[in-house]
Amino acid sequence: MNYKSEDSQLIGELSHHIEEILKILGENPTREGLLKTPQRAAKALLYVTKGYHENKEEVIGDAIFPTDSKGMVLVKNIEFYSLCEHHLLPFFGHISIGYLPDGKILGLSKLVRIVEMFSRRLQVQEQLTHQICLALSEAIPNRGVVVRVLADHLCMKMRGVEKQNATTLTVEATGLFEKSPEMMQQFLAQL
Repeated sequence: MNYKSEDSQLIGELSHHIEEILKILGENPTREGLLKTPQRAAKALLYVTKGYHENKEEVIGDAIFPTDSKGMVLVKNIEFYSLCEHHLLPFFGHISIGYLPDGKILGLSKLVRIVEMFSRRLQVQEQLTHQICLALSEAIPNRGVVVRVLADHLCMKMRGVEKQNATTLTVEATGLFEKSPEMMQQFLAQL
């Protein structure tokens, strides 16, 4: 994300608050190691939440193409990074998306851009999975969409229950993937 001149005011406001948080935590924001931390943290926060400034129509653009194909389209292991809306700690992992075209296909990179748009917001994994599935379902005619998200949550690893090997799996499906166990099994077998 390129920061525009209007972002400088936002970066300034965020920097001020981050500096205050550092003071509350008992840190000295004027010590050498922390001198530029408030600004760097403000820019990082804006970057990891840039999805708020994107929408599905702009992300997809005109990358919708006609097709006679009826076979499954699958993009797997799309890495993602997000922030838990409950603790503001990262969660990250991989997303796999499958869909059955019905006269139209979407440019493959647009699937990745949809993932980026929704993951770059404060999130919970369950909602992220649902939002990606719904966005693709609405973007093009299809006979079914399925989204699988496997993630590690630092809110479970570095605080709270502190379980280092715990991962979370969510799946959302529509159409034939939801109605046909065979179609869902075909998707899962490819992962």
